[in-house]
Amino acid sequence: MSDTPRVLFWRHGRTSWNVENRFQGQTDIALDPVGHAQARRAGELLASLNPDVIVASDLTRAADTAGYLSRASGVPVEFDEGLRERFGGSWEGMTGAELSARWPVEHARMDIPDGELIAEVGDRMRAAVERGLGKTPTGGLLVVVSHGAALRVGIARLLGIPDEQREILGPISNCCWSVLQERRGQWRLMEHNAASLPEPVVLSDDA
Repeated sequence: MSDTPRVLFWRHGRTSWNVENRFQGQTDIALDPVGHAQARRAGELLASLNPDVIVASDLTRAADTAGYLSRASGVPVEFDEGLRERFGGSWEGMTGAELSARWPVEHARMDIPDGELIAEVGDRMRAAVERGLGKTPTGGLLVVVSHGAALRVGIARLLGIPDEQREILGPISNCCWSVLQERRGQWRLMEHNAASLPEPVVLSDDA
């Protein structure tokens, strides 16, 4: 086992609002039947990584997703409000088409007039990850269960990517995950938007 920590960022399973392309934000939408099946399969797969700590958003779709990994691994879930999705104000519940029609410029930039600032999301996501790492043993694996926009902002923060350039990272699909590992005091992106476990890297060009 490496003595450097790893963080696996896992997005919740599918909801009916995902299917309808509605902005969920912090509206507490549950997983749909497909989302439960996704979470069950992924939870069983991720349990083979032997997570040490599982922390999750307390919104139902993330909490229920985390529950599948908890049951498969025997590791309890700890909830942290800092891992909630970005608050979307009046955008919550609206479809992408409705938002583009009413706020074309703002929607293109994801600049929510009465919503949470990206910088605020990044601050709380980073703080929540650091709290989780504080409970993770040396060389251990922390699993963070959260939401699409919040996860991308949080990952970008750890990698040192400016908030306004976060879309350099592609989106994370429902119940897919990304993995960061620390090396020489810096975080490195090892996987992104994965749905299967990778083969271990035996040789590295900078070993």
